[in-house]
Amino acid sequence: MKRIIWLAAGVALGVLAVRKVTEAQQTFGPQGLNRAVGSLADNVANFADAVRDGMHQRETDLRAALGVDR
Repeated sequence: MKRIIWLAAGVALGVLAVRKVTEAQQTFGPQGLNRAVGSLADNVANFADAVRDGMHQRETDLRAALGVDR
């Protein structure tokens, strides 16, 4: 009985996910959705670059404060 309930829940979630994706695709259109995903990927990459730069700067500051040379 538990398996049937979990199966029904999984099917329901799958149907909801497909409806949301279809709705978003109709709202943005095929090219708009691609642009939105591409923009999101660019933003994530830019954020990762900023974090890496900050980590490098902080490491340099710590090394200078401790007097440790590379």
